[in-house]
Amino acid sequence: MPALVFDCDGVLADTERYGHLPAFNRTFEEFGLPVRWSDSDYAEKLKVGGGKERMKTLLTPDFIAEAGLPTEPGALDEQVARWHRRKTEIYQAIIAGGAIPPRPGVRRVAAEADAAGWTLAVASTSAEPSVRSVLELAAGPELAARFSVFAGDIVPRKKPAPDIYEYAVDHLGLDPAAVVVIEDSRNGLRAALDAGLGCAVTTSAYTRQEDFTGALLVVSSLGDPGPEETTTEVLSDPLGADPRPFVRLADLAFLLTGAPRPH
Repeated sequence: MPALVFDCDGVLADTERYGHLPAFNRTFEEFGLPVRWSDSDYAEKLKVGGGKERMKTLLTPDFIAEAGLPTEPGALDEQVARWHRRKTEIYQAIIAGGAIPPRPGVRRVAAEADAAGWTLAVASTSAEPSVRSVLELAAGPELAARFSVFAGDIVPRKKPAPDIYEYAVDHLGLDPAAVVVIEDSRNGLRAALDAGLGCAVTTSAYTRQEDFTGALLVVSSLGDPGPEETTTEVLSDPLGADPRPFVRLADLAFLLTGAPRPH
């Protein structure tokens, strides 16, 4: 059977700007670190996969000295791990507060895929507790329980490396030709493509201007029908799927055929 594999941040909910960024900055404040990331700073940090990895970009000799951090690599790693654990706690509290809405169409398309017998999964480089919090927000607890979750440090390399997708495909015994990945970033797209998987992109707050060459479909969102209708803006559609006014499971299934769609 086919499989639908979602990235988490930016795909299930627009969590980067309104969840991760404030959680990083509150963590820095709590630990007395001499840094606060602006919106533009964080847009650059998103080019680095993984929260701990983003934190480690701070660790220049000058920063280590100014913050009074240990210089021994193992002790530094332990310090970053403490920061990241606290950041994850703060982030989960933000998600639980309900201030960040799910992205349009995620629950609808996932429910349709589940009803059709598709395998559902999330593959993310974020910490697993964070991913599960966002998944429950986006899909609801009952549907979220139908997902397999692959996240955090279960693979050695983060996106854009394909490791997390290769791990998910192998663990679930999937046929790569029957998998559709939903991503929102160039790094995520590269990871999916290098794992041999077809990928559709729903652009998010920080990614709309990125290069999505190789994607089977690029849209503003999956969209949803009324009463609060969100229509899909099609940004790239090389196969002619024409998923309007919003993306349906049939449109994603069509992407697996790899052939232009008749009209």
